[in-house]
Amino acid sequence: MKQPSHHAAPTTGRLLVLLRDTEVAPALAALRAAAGPHVACTLDFADGAAAGDAVADAHAVLYDRLGVAVVNVTAGDEEGHRRVRALVTRAVDARVLAVEPERAVHAYPRATPSKPAKPPRKKPPVGDDLGESGEAKVTWGLQATGVPKSAFSGKGTKVAVLDTGFDLTHPDFPSRTVVTQSFVKGVATAQDVHGHGTHCIGTACGPKEPFHLPRYGIAFEAAIYAGKVLDDQGGGGDAGILAGINWAVTQKVNVVSMSLGAEVTVDDAYSRVFETAARRALAAGSLIVAAAGNESDRREGWYAPVGHPANCPSILAVGAVDAAMKVAFFSNRGLVADGGQVDVAAPGVNVYSSFPMPERNARLSGTSMATPHVAGIAALFAEANPKATAAELWTLLAQHARRLPLLSTDVGAGLVMAP
Repeated sequence: MKQPSHHAAPTTGRLLVLLRDTEVAPALAALRAAAGPHVACTLDFADGAAAGDAVADAHAVLYDRLGVAVVNVTAGDEEGHRRVRALVTRAVDARVLAVEPERAVHAYPRATPSKPAKPPRKKPPVGDDLGESGEAKVTWGLQATGVPKSAFSGKGTKVAVLDTGFDLTHPDFPSRTVVTQSFVKGVATAQDVHGHGTHCIGTACGPKEPFHLPRYGIAFEAAIYAGKVLDDQGGGGDAGILAGINWAVTQKVNVVSMSLGAEVTVDDAYSRVFETAARRALAAGSLIVAAAGNESDRREGWYAPVGHPANCPSILAVGAVDAAMKVAFFSNRGLVADGGQVDVAAPGVNVYSSFPMPERNARLSGTSMATPHVAGIAALFAEANPKATAAELWTLLAQHARRLPLLSTDVGAGLVMAP
């Protein structure tokens, strides 16, 4: 079988440090001894939101809810490298469980946006539900996952989307609760220039009745938390993701949606840092859902493994299917026994959703587009089961998934379905 050529994700030079627990005082002391005196802590910021500019000059940043720190090291900085060596040496200390290089990450789009005509086209792509006038009433993805028939709206739940931000001027969200935060250095607001984040937020939490049909949003009454962890080109690093997760957990969100990541090889172990952070988030009540990645090309017989950080066992990894319920040609496969499985599948081809103005709406493809389907439906389950823990939400998603005649390595438990 032909296989793609894989390369390890590029690194930034900074270090991720996993601490044994989330006790702040001893962690700060250990970090100051190893990395330098200027150590920032998310406890010092409102809602745990350590913005990029506020911590850019710190020797290290401690994310208190996750028990994880990031040590800043500049290329060519001898003093920085000395701190690195000291920190690695301290890895044998009882307070440090693991030290990893920070990976560069990126958004997971597969196709460039297409600008639909307004008003909507009379002949939408195959799969969209048609009204009497011939225009689409509901996108094919919502139709396939049973969203229009669900009695739930996400009311009383919180969904965080960590991505390129959100178009704060989008006219389909005039009265929604939207909490925003930028974790990108040099960017003060979460305004989305790239478009990826706005598209994902639209699918997860868009309106029930947008100004222009079709309906594309799932949890239309959920509170939206838009964390800008990727820059305007769709790039970023592990530190931004961890900052966003820490913020989301502090805000007590039910679901964290991450349509981002980095390529891995079949020989790469999953990140101990992200795995432990995800377990701690689960224990705190926040389920993390992440895209499996788009590096495969099934048309050529190429199957890439689930990417980072979705390959962590405690992060729910999402694969993509098309309107014919076939695995999307780009969707990654669960090729690694220890972690790295696909947990569920969702619509991820030709997905219509919101996009920054003036385009307003666009169609994109990718496991990025599948992931917010799962996040939005998870919010519906959270509303339907208000006493459910984050781990129980995961179980509900898997138990109610529609079984598909496809390999579990590609679609996990099957197609996610709304309650």
